[in-house]
Amino acid sequence: MPRAIRYDRLPTERANRSSARLDRLSARAIAALMNREDARAVRAVGREARAIGAAVDLIVRALAARGRLIFVGAGTSGRLGVLEAAECPPTFGTPPRLVQAVMAGGRASVFRSREGAEDDGRAAARAMRARARAGDVVVGVSASGVTPFVREALAAARGLGARTVLVACNPDRARLPRANVVIAPAPGPEVLAGSTRLKAGTAQKLVLNMISTIAMVRLGKTFGNLMVDVVATNDKLRARVRRIVALASGAPADRVDTALEEAGGDGKVAIVALVAGVDAPTARKRLDVAGGNVREALGS
Repeated sequence: MPRAIRYDRLPTERANRSSARLDRLSARAIAALMNREDARAVRAVGREARAIGAAVDLIVRALAARGRLIFVGAGTSGRLGVLEAAECPPTFGTPPRLVQAVMAGGRASVFRSREGAEDDGRAAARAMRARARAGDVVVGVSASGVTPFVREALAAARGLGARTVLVACNPDRARLPRANVVIAPAPGPEVLAGSTRLKAGTAQKLVLNMISTIAMVRLGKTFGNLMVDVVATNDKLRARVRRIVALASGAPADRVDTALEEAGGDGKVAIVALVAGVDAPTARKRLDVAGGNVREALGS
């Protein structure tokens, strides 16, 4: 039986002395204050680099072995997980099943707050039994670190043989749920006491950005700092693919357009064809052998 949660002791619930006169300040002064406090969140995340690296290593091993990455959370934390999962397919060309999100209260809670859903640990366990399996990595996202939905989701995931990561803005690790890796930036009390969509949300978003981006880089989803797996579904993204191919290959615009046409719009095929001096079918075969990794397909 888990201990009763002492919410008054949570760092995410404390009042911030710096903003005690918040309602007496001008809009400009509040903006400056919030900016200073946001900088604390950035520094706090920086101090968690080692744990972030460990989480990424865990995720890369899982995805390389056909596992999935599943974010779990409630409220703002859950929505951040949903956002991360939604952005991976267009940015890195991943199938939707590879990176998923589970939100307390279900899909409707993404758009309309259902705060009571975060206390439903049984629903979390059911969701994990329906989604997670051995070989997956489940990332629990919780500002306080003690949200029952996240706590029970991590416990259920462990029971299914999945590896687990916790992202929480609570440095009191002894009070946090068990996980293989704990990432616990401490941005301090919110400008608006208890409003964890502010600094805590910023810190969590920074961490999730790092987790997904670094994992995809390590899996060969980029070439240098270019997102060569971007899915070109509109004019802006088609123009981006042309720029990426031009930057990666150094080829002039007319050769880039020809290569992309011969590659059926596939930026990676066009890059390999241009850089290696081969035709599109040969470039595609090289990429298939290299598991889609452009650098390996080029032999460097």
